Amino acid sequence: MRRRDREITSRAEIDAVIRASNVCRLAFAVDSEPYLVPVSFGYDGSALYFHTANSGRKIDCIEANNRVCFEMEWGVELIGHPERACDWTFAFDSVIGFGRIDELVSDDDKRHGLDRIMEHYSGRRWAIGPAAVSGLRVWRLAIESVTGKRSRRDKA
Repeated sequence: MRRRDREITSRAEIDAVIRASNVCRLAFAVDSEPYLVPVSFGYDGSALYFHTANSGRKIDCIEANNRVCFEMEWGVELIGHPERACDWTFAFDSVIGFGRIDELVSDDDKRHGLDRIMEHYSGRRWAIGPAAVSGLRVWRLAIESVTGKRSRRDKA
């Protein structure tokens, strides 16, 4: 990271950014063509979870190359300057990481992933029935590396 003064080095702080974020962006690379997609997600401290329909471009990308980059941010705030155009900026906390996606195939594993997603957004655990599990594909993104960045500036 070029700006070491903005780096978030604490894993606890990185985890807090992940838990506070509402959207995760997954970046795929297949045959030298990038593809970026936002997903809802869950987190258990070492992996991200998301679900898909039974077919689609995300699945095509995963099957071609299951290594991905992910990004999320929290606390985004535009900071303007009343007189200087080039002094406008954003405040934010962000996380960028790399990992490998694998499909969860057992009903118990799929329920675990779906429960992490629901817990992320609702703050509680749910009884996830067989009908919900059968109609979806659920995926686990094992985090291999992650970095964080904090950009804050006093308002002018």
